[in-house]
Order: sequence, then structure tokens, then C-alpha cells
Amino acid sequence: MTLTHLFGPKRKTSEKLENFESGIEGHGNARRPMAIKYFLIAILFVLFDVEVIFFYPYAVNFRELGWHGFLAIVMFVAFFLSGFIYIIKKGALHWEE
Repeated sequence: MTLTHLFGPKRKTSEKLENFESGIEGHGNARRPMAIKYFLIAILFVLFDVEVIFFYPYAVNFRELGWHGFLAIVMFVAFFLSGFIYIIKKGALHWEE
């Protein structure tokens, strides 16, 4: 690979140095600022998605886990809801800005 890089043809034209975007003409600046709300909603989606994954093992084994498992899941829900209330109070779900 080094030899082909050193001895291969080097024709740097303006067309070859242009960014390739799947045949679509590039326009505008790719570095323009984006609202943080989009990333926050994505993180919230992942958080709720993972939360549901943790409920499945409890739902399958709730009889074997007994009261200890029930208290653990209640504590998990309490922590989760406290985080959700914090998110609501911070205004993370308001889009009118």
C-alpha cells in the first residue's frame, strides 16, 4: 500500500478535491449551530428505552423475587421518576423557545 501511494498517479484537480455527498450538490455551511434540544430528546429516548429493558426481567420473575424484588423495582421507579420530574422542571420538553 505504501508503494502504490508513493508511485501512483497524483492528479489533484478541483473536482477530485471536492467533498462527495452522494451526488447531491453541497450547499451551506455544515458547521452551523444546532439546537441542543434535539440531542436532549435523543438522550431521553434512550433513557426511557433502557428503563423498559430493566422492567422485563422483573416482569418475568416477579414471583421468585418476592418482596425484595418488589421493593427493588419500586426504588428503581422512584429514582427514575425523580429524574423525570427534574427534567420537566428544567423545561427540557418545552419547544416554544
